[in-house]
Parts: sequence; C-alpha cells; structure tokens
Amino acid sequence: MNTLPTGPATVSRLMLDVLIRAGLITLLALFCFDIFQPFLSLVLWALILAITLYPLNQRLAARLGNRQGPAAIILVIIGLACLIGPLSLLGASIAHSVESGVTAFEAGQLDIPAPPASVENWPLIGTPIYTVWLHASQDVTWAIQQVMPHLKGWSAIALHQAAGIGAGILMFIVALLIAGVVMTHGAAGQRTANAIAARIFTPARGPQVATLCTATIRAVAQGVVGIAFIQMLLLGIGFVVMGIPLAGVLALIALLLGIIQLPQLILTIPIVIYAFAHFGSGVETIIFAVWTLLAGLADNVLKPLLLGRGVAVPMPVVLVGALGGMVSNGIIGLFIGPVILAVGYELFMGWVHQPPVVTGQPAGEAQIVPELLPGD
Repeated sequence: MNTLPTGPATVSRLMLDVLIRAGLITLLALFCFDIFQPFLSLVLWALILAITLYPLNQRLAARLGNRQGPAAIILVIIGLACLIGPLSLLGASIAHSVESGVTAFEAGQLDIPAPPASVENWPLIGTPIYTVWLHASQDVTWAIQQVMPHLKGWSAIALHQAAGIGAGILMFIVALLIAGVVMTHGAAGQRTANAIAARIFTPARGPQVATLCTATIRAVAQGVVGIAFIQMLLLGIGFVVMGIPLAGVLALIALLLGIIQLPQLILTIPIVIYAFAHFGSGVETIIFAVWTLLAGLADNVLKPLLLGRGVAVPMPVVLVGALGGMVSNGIIGLFIGPVILAVGYELFMGWVHQPPVVTGQPAGEAQIVPELLPGD
C-alpha cells in the first residue's frame, strides 16, 4: 500500500494549501458580509419578532386547524393595525406641535413669562439668571438671536434623529412582514437553528444553546421592549387626547425610559402637575391623571405576565444594549441592542458556569448549569 511522503517539503505544501483555502474562505465570508450588511438590522429585527411571536402563532394555528400560514397572516395584520393607528396619532401630534411653533414664531406670538422674584435670591447664580431671564421676557427677538447659534448644530442632529425614527418605523413594518413568513416555516427554522448550534458547539450542547438563545430573546423582547412599547402607546394616546404639547416627543421619551428600565413616574408626575395647572381640576383632568399614573405603573403588572421565566438579564446589560444600539443603529437599534447584548451575556455566562469535563467523559457530553436553562 502506497503512503504519502511526510518530508518537510510535503508538510510545507500541505500547510500552504490549508492557508490558501482558509484565505479564500475568509475572503468569501467578507464579501458575503459586505453584501448582506445593509440588511443585517432588518433580518435581526425580523428574527426577533418571529421568535417572540411564534408561541402565539402556534396557539392561533391550533385553533385554525394547525394552519400556520393563515395564523401568521392574522398576527401580522393585527400587529400592523396596533402599530399604524397609535403611531399615526403620535406623528400627527409631533407635526402639529412643530407647525404651531413655527407659526407662533413667524407671527411674533412667542411669549416668555417673566421670572419670579425669588430667582434673584438664589445663591451665586440667582442674579445672572434673573437678569438674562428678565431681558428675554421683555425682548423675545434678543433671546432668539442669542439661542439660535447654539441651536444650529442641535437642529441637524434633531432632523437626523427624526429621519431615523421614520426609517425605523418603516423597517419595523417590513420586519413584521418578514417575521410572518418566518413563522409560517417555524418548525423548519427551529430544526435549522438546532443544526447550526450543533455545528458551532457540539451535538449535545447545541440544542441547549439554541433553547437558551430563544428564551433570552423572548424574555427581553416581551419583558423589556414589549412592555416599554405598550406603555408608550398608552401614555401617548392619553397625551394626544388631553392635548398635551409635544405629545409625540413625550411618548418617545416614555419609550426610552421603559427600555432603559427607569420608572415612568419621572415623566408622568410633571405632566400630571402641568395638566392640573393649565386645564384645571375638572373631570377630564382627573381621568387623565388617573390614566397617566396607571399607564406609568403598568409595567409592575405586565412584567410578571410577559417576562420569561428562568432568564434574569441584569439591568445594566439592557441599559448598555439600548443606548449602544441607538447610537450605532438609530431608533431600530434601541430595540435590537438590548436583545442581542442579552443573548451574548447569557451565552457567555453559560460558558463561564459550564462544569468541567469529567475525566473519561466525551467532551460533547458536558452539560450547561441547569439554572441557566429556562423553563426547567
């Protein structure tokens, strides 16, 4: 039987062949990533929506005779209806606020109230603040001239963020449509995910990692992003109906507070005080105050219902993911960032707490710590 030569020249040629193949594979991977990169956020968002909504799609499909396609279509239609209606109201509110401000500015109707006398008695900064405030209340044109140079840079940032919000909403709608297609083939997608995880890790650990990723995505998407979005809609509708100025902007602030896990009372209490100060203590104001406070506290009821069991993602991970995602990918990154970072955190902690392989036991049979696997 002939054997391959094992001299230095042969070994060098084999190593060269391996390096060339690895280089070609790396080059191909870089080309593929460069082509796919513009659609990366859209695909990630669609997968997050599909994984989050898939259990609901399964229950609805069971009621329709195990028909996955019609169930996915119904979910997409309901999602679009729940999204477009409230967001159109908030968008109209933002446009109306901007239009009113521009009209008042052009008509010279902007009015700055005079400062209270107590401001002058503030230590150190009271006298200069009182002087500038009083001058601005007496001459609005002077105040605008002083502020305008500082607003030029911020106005460009504001317009860029506004365009990002519009693009994010459009991307969300497209991602929801793609998620409907993914949910239609959910069983095949689950098998593919398990196969990919088995190839990356081991056949024994791959399905466990896939289960952990799925549970983490659902926990963060439902318990953090979903609750924040629900609170934004509830508060935004109340702001629009009551006629609160800049209702759309305030609703977006409520969304940000919800995602970074800060209490909504930071926003709702000043707005309720404003409503009583400007609209009086009538029945409408009282109903608005009760609605606003209850909507701001709704996360205390929704979290036990929607937050996934067995996956406790620390708040700093969610906060860093939300802020970092928003900086890198705009408004859509505000949603994707916490989910992706939470998945990475859970995988890393699962690897850290994985027990060592027992001597004589195959490496593929090492198990993940049970408390890191949800649903057990």
